[in-house]
Amino acid sequence: MYNYLEFEKPVADLEGKILELKTLSEGGEAVDVAEEIARLEKRSGEALREIYRQLQPWQKAQVARHPDRPHCLDYVGRLFTDFTPLAGDRLYGEDNAIIGGFARFRGEPVAILGQEKGADTKTRLKHNFGMARPEGYRKAVRIMELADRFGVRLVTLVDTAGAYPGIGAEERGQAEAIARSTSVSLGLKVPVVSVIIGEGGSGGAIAIATANKVYMLEHAIYSVISPEGAASILWRDPTRARDAATSMKITAKDLLEMKVIDGIIPEPPGGAHRGAEAAIDAAGDQIAAAFADLAAQNVDCREHRREKFLAIGRGL
Repeated sequence: MYNYLEFEKPVADLEGKILELKTLSEGGEAVDVAEEIARLEKRSGEALREIYRQLQPWQKAQVARHPDRPHCLDYVGRLFTDFTPLAGDRLYGEDNAIIGGFARFRGEPVAILGQEKGADTKTRLKHNFGMARPEGYRKAVRIMELADRFGVRLVTLVDTAGAYPGIGAEERGQAEAIARSTSVSLGLKVPVVSVIIGEGGSGGAIAIATANKVYMLEHAIYSVISPEGAASILWRDPTRARDAATSMKITAKDLLEMKVIDGIIPEPPGGAHRGAEAAIDAAGDQIAAAFADLAAQNVDCREHRREKFLAIGRGL
């Protein structure tokens, strides 16, 4: 059974009836329910497609945060081989919110950086819900510099509500660590491709998303602040997050129109959590296409990245 979101209630009702009929059939009842199950499955699929065809920004935010949505380690496990993780920033300690290391992507060496939220209570606590501390961003800088030194392409997978705002993180220089990670990423000579796979929140996201090519999954979000945070500041009422989400233009479609991102990666009907393998494979195909495009253009990656982000500033 899925964890249904509030707006998925019509689908939840239909799938609940389907489950009841299947249980009845498996229990050896004499009633033939196969035809009814097929009819309900068709209705359920149509309802799901219709709901997801017209999602509002706040609903997309809920999908981006869905607990069953595939996370960074799911992508690493399916798309990359020979993954060798690196730990620690060589200054303070290890931060499990950011996963980093080297691997092979379709036979070619790459460096990987990604934010991992965790899949259950234990792993969410271990990875601090994907909210990195300064040592996480300094680890990211370390891996970026290694990739640049050895001429290895970089892939980043973004999924965070934002950088961790705790007192300890601020004492250890959270703002400086984010700024340095962003700066180092801008200056890399190797190609960088970034995919927002869930939430892309504030500087915590841009610190590893300053890439030559930036893509978003269809129901991901990318914003300068969370809808709840924006509502708290603008209206002093976090319950107005729905209004904030609509005003902030946080969806992939909005950001593509503003040329903040380079493309949208389609998700299966019902979101990536209903077809994780298909969503991950689609992201892998887009990453491969982006690297191929950059290679064909034979661009100066550092200058290309500089012009890309200056153009975003001029456009806004």
